[in-house]
Amino acid sequence: MKVLKIFIIVCMALALSGCWDNIDINHRVLPVVLGVSKKNGEYLIYLQIPEPGQNSTQIKIVTGTGNTINHAVDKISANLENRVDLLHVKVVLMDKKYAQDGLEDTIADFMRGRDVSPKTLVTICDEDMDYFFKTVKKMMEPEGTTLYDFFEKNAGWNPQIALTRVWAVYRSIYSYTRDVAIPIIRSGKTTAVQHIGSAVIKNGKMVGQISADETLLFNAFNGESTQGKIEVLNHASVLIVSNDMDTKSSMSSGKPILKSELKLKVVILETKGNPTSEMIKQELDTMLTKKFNQMFARLQASGADILGTGQFFRHKIPRQQLKSWRTEYYPKLKLELQVNAIIENTGFLNMP
Repeated sequence: MKVLKIFIIVCMALALSGCWDNIDINHRVLPVVLGVSKKNGEYLIYLQIPEPGQNSTQIKIVTGTGNTINHAVDKISANLENRVDLLHVKVVLMDKKYAQDGLEDTIADFMRGRDVSPKTLVTICDEDMDYFFKTVKKMMEPEGTTLYDFFEKNAGWNPQIALTRVWAVYRSIYSYTRDVAIPIIRSGKTTAVQHIGSAVIKNGKMVGQISADETLLFNAFNGESTQGKIEVLNHASVLIVSNDMDTKSSMSSGKPILKSELKLKVVILETKGNPTSEMIKQELDTMLTKKFNQMFARLQASGADILGTGQFFRHKIPRQQLKSWRTEYYPKLKLELQVNAIIENTGFLNMP
């Protein structure tokens, strides 16, 4: 009998150790968007919380301040009927000024504490966050997930929008050869969200900005699909069907050289006048090459390697010298891009 009692006590102790701190989902607040800013030396956070109703979803915007993000969240939880759980956050929205000062502490805290998933998308707000959340809230109801859907590939995402997650920002902060681009948004006039390009992030700080069209080339260079993007030329409009990137690296007299070929398959949607297929191809190749060279010149001047060109030289430069990639090798990098557009067909138009 005594042995049986001991066995029961041990079983209860084991069961208790595994679930004593579990909180039922009905007693948790699950925000989908976390806004982060700084004001007067304190963190100012915004939580976008969907509250499902019988026929629609209501949106609640809750704010709080604290010495740290967790401190602010704890203060918010103390004033709510349920506990705030950040693990279900889909988008982290950073204030632009805060991004310029540096995201290192916040991103490191996310990775260390795992309160926010490493897969959470990161974006930057280009306007006052109070105004942004108040304005966007009106446009989001009754769905409540508009901001997340904006970046979702099966919903509203477009190929000129960068997709950058918490883990990628964290990796870039401690990488010698790779930086990141983070999408920049603001509230729209006729739509909930307006995309205005991407922030160039170097060592966790925003040091520049590229346009939406340049972000398309950034995505293409990094192997992301650009399918569905429409390019408007002087004599035609074309739809990108697929893309492929081929890059070869070499060193010459201590200077890195990259030769890249961007292959695009396009479909002609409409024309102006009677241009030939070859004329449209040349116009597209020239336009994209010019845009890419202008973007790369600015990136190289800022010292930010969001294209990850340093990755191609990790086996060509001694490991102990990789930490000097941005200062010694990257400014000397010669990047030659060749755009090769292939017109698959003429769509619904008959062209020579």
